[in-house]
Amino acid sequence: MSSFVIKSVGNALNATSLVSSRYASQKALTLFASPRKGRYNEKQKTVVSDAEQVDLSYDGLKIATYHWQGSGPTVLLAHGWESNASRWQYILEDLKKKDFNIVALDAPVHGQSGGKLFSAIFYAEFLAEVIKHYNPMTLIGHSVGGMASVFCQYNNNFENIKKLVLLGAPAHFTGVFSRYKQMMGYNRRISNGLDNLVLQRFGKPVDYFSAANFTQSITADGLIIHDKHDKIIPYEDALEFNSKYNNAELITTTGFGHGLRDTSLTPRIIDFINL
Repeated sequence: MSSFVIKSVGNALNATSLVSSRYASQKALTLFASPRKGRYNEKQKTVVSDAEQVDLSYDGLKIATYHWQGSGPTVLLAHGWESNASRWQYILEDLKKKDFNIVALDAPVHGQSGGKLFSAIFYAEFLAEVIKHYNPMTLIGHSVGGMASVFCQYNNNFENIKKLVLLGAPAHFTGVFSRYKQMMGYNRRISNGLDNLVLQRFGKPVDYFSAANFTQSITADGLIIHDKHDKIIPYEDALEFNSKYNNAELITTTGFGHGLRDTSLTPRIIDFINL
C-alpha cells in the first residue's frame, strides 16, 4: 500500500474507534494478519514444478509442501511474509548439487496452503506437522519464517532438529507489532485494543512471544544471518538473538537487504549444516 492509502486506512480506523474501539481493533488485527500477496504467479510455479508436491493438513487446512529428494540430510525451508516456497530458488540448485533431501512449505494463507488469517504462532503449527512428516535435521527460516521456526522448536523440542538457520528473523513480536501500529498511525484505543485481542486469542501478552528469549532453551546449533542495513527487521534483532542463543553464530552482511538472496551466503550455510 502507498503511504497515502496507509494513512487513510489508519485515520479511518482511528475515527471508527471513537464509536467502537473493539470493532476498530478487530479490523486492525485482520488487516495485520492478511497478506496482500504470496500466492503463486506463473513464473514462481516453475520453481517448484520439479518437486514432488505433497499436501499435509492442520486443523482441516491444507499445508502445501514441495520435496526434492536427495540421499543427504533433510533440510526444511520456511519462507517469510507475503512470499512462498519459490523464494528459495537462489539456494535450491546448490542444495541439490550437495544431494540434500530438500523440503519447502507454503505458510498459512500463502502459496497453495490454506487459511484466512496469518500469525507466526499459526505458522509454527504448520511447521510442526511438516517436521513430523519429513523428519528434517536442519530448519532454515527467513524473516517471520525464522520466528515461526523458533516458536515451533520451542514448543515441541523436536530431537531430530540439530541445526537452525535464521535469516533476517525478528527477535520479538513486540517490535513487529509496534512497527505496524506506528506505520498505520493508530491511536491509543486501537493500540491497546490490539494488545488485548492478542491476549484473548493466544492467552499470553504480546511481549511473551519473544523468539530471542525462546532460543535460550533450544539446544540445536544456530546460525543467525542478518544484514546491517535491513530496512524491514532491524539489525538490533540479530544482536538480541546472538546475546541469548547460546549455541549460535552470527554472520553480519552489508548490502544484501532483508531478502538475503545472495549465493555467496550459500556455502556458509551448507558448511554449517555439514558441521
